Amino acid sequence: MIASAPPIMAPEHIRILPNATAQRHLTVPVLRGNEIPPAATLDQASVVWDQGIRADASVVRDLVEEAMARFTPDERTSADAWLAPRLHSTLRITRREASEAGIWNHLSSRVAPDYVIWRHLPRPTTAKPVPSLNPLRFVGAFHRQAFSRLWWTAELFRDGADYHPASIACGNQDVLNTALRLDIVHHRPTAQAIVRMLGTGREVNALVKAINAAGSTLMFEALAPDTTSDIDAYRSWIDEAGVATIPFERLPDGPDDGSVDQRAVDALMPLFGQLFSSSPIRGRSIA
Repeated sequence: MIASAPPIMAPEHIRILPNATAQRHLTVPVLRGNEIPPAATLDQASVVWDQGIRADASVVRDLVEEAMARFTPDERTSADAWLAPRLHSTLRITRREASEAGIWNHLSSRVAPDYVIWRHLPRPTTAKPVPSLNPLRFVGAFHRQAFSRLWWTAELFRDGADYHPASIACGNQDVLNTALRLDIVHHRPTAQAIVRMLGTGREVNALVKAINAAGSTLMFEALAPDTTSDIDAYRSWIDEAGVATIPFERLPDGPDDGSVDQRAVDALMPLFGQLFSSSPIRGRSIA
């Protein structure tokens, strides 16, 4: 795909790459998928994040190479559900660390720019025969950037150590494109209820918009209280970075920091069902 670019030589460690530097090297050839950002220049501009095993860039590199080999270009959206839980289980970081955009900049511009191009470069069309990447896939907000969107979806939709709900969520592009940016999915019972109700296409957008609008007044937290996550368990999971093997043929294990109380999810389902039935969906009459 990148005919003029040499093979990607992953750096030893994941580092922090400032936004301004990453943006400066998103040239027209890079955004058209013809080149990759200059590795030596990015190495000089990036700074240390962590020198430990959890910053091992080669593990992430192995993951994206497996994703690109496992899925054809026509199946690339399907790669999200495979890659997201494995990326989350590989990058043993806290939410505070995940809010550091420089880590994601380094992954997208230095560790795996070829994956960003493979996954997000639009197909040529008659109207736009020379497509170009949206630069936000390299340096965008958490819900747009190529890697952070996967990590945060896995984080917000997992059920304790169980990544299965996150895999379902990542299998629906409307969850990634719409639901992920909404504050309601930070309430774990709400996120799990949305996974239960997942439909297809526009219906997901209508559902989450209706839930988000209702959430401003109905206080889902009061109707379906969440349990407190076990911070010590999450820290122990982080400390196991580099020890646990990331399986390719089954879902890995997430941090065993507490599952969502299914009674809380059950409490939300009737309300979400009502909201969904009354949501305006093109082509469907509201009863």
